[in-house]
Amino acid sequence: MNFLATLRVALNALRVNKLRSALTMLGIIIGVAAVIVMIAVGSGAQAKVEDQIRSLGSNLIIVFSASATFTGARGGAGTLQTISEDDAYAIARELPDEIQAAAPGLRGTGQVVAGNANWSTVFYGVTPEYFEAREWAIAEGRAIEQAEVTSAAKVAVIGQTVAKSLFGDASPIDQVIRIRKVPLTVVGVLDRKGQNMSGQDQDDIILLPISTARKRVLGATALAKSRSVGSISVKVRQGADMKEAETKMRELLRQRHRLQPGQDDDFNVRNLSEILQTQEESSRVLAMLLAAVASVSLLVGGIGIMNIMLVSVTERTREIGLRMAVGARAKDILTQFLVEAVTLSLIGGVIGILLGVGGAYLVGELAGWRTQLSSASIVLAVGFAACVGVFFGFYPAKKASRLLPIEALRYE
Repeated sequence: MNFLATLRVALNALRVNKLRSALTMLGIIIGVAAVIVMIAVGSGAQAKVEDQIRSLGSNLIIVFSASATFTGARGGAGTLQTISEDDAYAIARELPDEIQAAAPGLRGTGQVVAGNANWSTVFYGVTPEYFEAREWAIAEGRAIEQAEVTSAAKVAVIGQTVAKSLFGDASPIDQVIRIRKVPLTVVGVLDRKGQNMSGQDQDDIILLPISTARKRVLGATALAKSRSVGSISVKVRQGADMKEAETKMRELLRQRHRLQPGQDDDFNVRNLSEILQTQEESSRVLAMLLAAVASVSLLVGGIGIMNIMLVSVTERTREIGLRMAVGARAKDILTQFLVEAVTLSLIGGVIGILLGVGGAYLVGELAGWRTQLSSASIVLAVGFAACVGVFFGFYPAKKASRLLPIEALRYE
């Protein structure tokens, strides 16, 4: 008997017992759909982490001022201003092989006004190196220039959120905004970055020359009277060892701050690459765990297929004996029952794909989760379903092929 004839016989046998076949496929349908949905959810979470990694900039290390202690109570990072612009310039100058850019930053908050609109936001005094360190492109206009830092020019580059809040759909370029009553001309709009790992809107920001922030906006505060800064964004060169660059930078800062051996650092170093790699690995493990949990339902569906095929062998014992009596070989019987098992799995797999794709879409829409479908996950689910059919269908098929024709015809 050729394969097409075997396939036709197997399909006829499944069509005779439609309800039983449908119930048998249910486990495979649920399993394939669950695998696709879980992989889509896990891949979406991993893609979101990767987007956030890219938004922060690659190979980024941030140096913060230390925390101060007041009457036994310890303040947060940056409450004691211990790092300066000169530290940033020294890092770039003394470690040229490891460091690509070092950008000092001076942070402030305030109400920004443009015409009749106003918005409460964060502003940073920065140097041109900030855009390179953070890999932050300009969507419209231009970035801050070194001449503007030298002259404390009244210019600003604003984020997408600030631009939308103050100017709507109109172009903000060459428009005047006011921060703490200081007029600033908008010369550029930052490209969109979205939320960071803490859920904060990175586009809700205004950048201005660090000298402008210190001398004109912050005014007579203690911070404005010195060259101290709140943070330094350091971009490590591609290919350089992040840990080695961090160690050398820490040693340089300790030397500049005249810290004795055994004395605690008066600054904090945060290697974002290590933190983000850990979070990325966690999301990858989560995706694998979700897929593994969903795969259990495929195994359950495979066991259901084996049970039904065993029942089918028992019910069709006389049919098997009759076919053997008229010339069917053991291989033909084996092939027939294997084809039935694999067909059940593949049909269930196709239906499961449709339900899985629809389920992933609904999860994204209703739950607000990011999902990401991939052809690899679909092929994996269907391939696994076919393997389940072969694996759990082989024993019943083998059992049927070993029946003796005389005993099968006598079976009641």
